[in-house]
Amino acid sequence: MTKVRIKLQSVDIEKLNGVIENIKSIASSSGTVVSGPIPLPTKRLKVTTRKSPCGNGTATFDNFEMRIHKRVLDLPSNDKVLHNIMRIQIPRTVSIKIEMLD
Repeated sequence: MTKVRIKLQSVDIEKLNGVIENIKSIASSSGTVVSGPIPLPTKRLKVTTRKSPCGNGTATFDNFEMRIHKRVLDLPSNDKVLHNIMRIQIPRTVSIKIEMLD
């Protein structure tokens, strides 16, 4: 039987978890078993900049960091469930990919 793999990634962890809860509630209401969410390693993007706008002055630095959180869900392919999942309102900060696996 074919499976569906849903890959989610976002900078905002609360919105990511909200989308995952919506997907799990849709799947559980139809009676399908969801494996996941499986957390993948969080990607950290770090940027170090000078505090001084002109570049002169004391050597003080600011450190900025952006974290990209990733999750994976696997569920059996069911047309009714997939149509309901595709109708979910997804925030702009959440990226979603749906793949069919053999």
